[in-house]
Amino acid sequence: MELRQLQYFVKVAQKEHVTRAAEELHVAQSAVSRQIHQLEQELGVDLFMQKGRNLQLTPVGQLFCKRVEIVLKDLERSVAEVHEFLDPERGEIRIGFPHSLGTNLIPSIVAEFRQLYPHVKFRFKQGSYPSLIKDVLAGEVDLAFISPFPEDDEQVSGDVLMTEELFAILPQNHPLAGESVIRLEQLKEEKFVLFSQGYSLRPIVWQACLQAGFKPQIAFEGGETDTIRGLVAAGMGVSLLPEMALFQTNPLQPAQVRVMEPSVTRTVGLIHRTEGKLPLVARSFRAFLLNYFSDRQKNTPVGS
Repeated sequence: MELRQLQYFVKVAQKEHVTRAAEELHVAQSAVSRQIHQLEQELGVDLFMQKGRNLQLTPVGQLFCKRVEIVLKDLERSVAEVHEFLDPERGEIRIGFPHSLGTNLIPSIVAEFRQLYPHVKFRFKQGSYPSLIKDVLAGEVDLAFISPFPEDDEQVSGDVLMTEELFAILPQNHPLAGESVIRLEQLKEEKFVLFSQGYSLRPIVWQACLQAGFKPQIAFEGGETDTIRGLVAAGMGVSLLPEMALFQTNPLQPAQVRVMEPSVTRTVGLIHRTEGKLPLVARSFRAFLLNYFSDRQKNTPVGS
């Protein structure tokens, strides 16, 4: 069994077509077919079956493919670790993060880190709370920013980087838009613009409203902070967003007001897989982040 056979097998499984796989691999179609045939002969099973013009994995092919994908990913990381050992300042860091951190925080952090390590490469993957956990466990990313920090998940480990306040956002012509502080209870008759199911900010806002004595009436749902802000600014409802997500990206902006009774916050953490060893370059980035947020907390005035 050869590495090339496994690589060709996974590519055909992904493309469900020998010709398309061969085109992406930049090899002849006959070479791909021959390697797949040899692999099936060696294993003594059929890995694919014909379905129309496409190929589909057989049940045993599906089982084998899952294992092979893990092997190839581990091999890829092993090669990367060798390169990083030879020159840890030229490695690649794979980072996952939620949308609410992508507008301002992630670019700022990466820019500052690359001033110290200009040759380090980054590969980014944006996702919801469940998908970020899944990507960490599957080895798709080395580290993931996540909110809220998963306190009770034994499969991932990490650190709380910061606790961030959520602000009420209102249309500019809302009667409460000029207030410096409001009680969340004052929004109980309003329509809310919330994140869709699966996004971590939704249960935080929902629970805060219940704590304030009411269940939010949902007018619209979305998956991006820009959408939430835009709909509120257009008068479609009200919402709560973390300060980090209020970075202005277009002229149409909602008013933002501090909330008390209850004060609404979220934790932002950095996680990695509990089992497994971070690459050297990812460990350097993690150490940089812990120092970055520690300095940030020290330099933030109390009550700001």
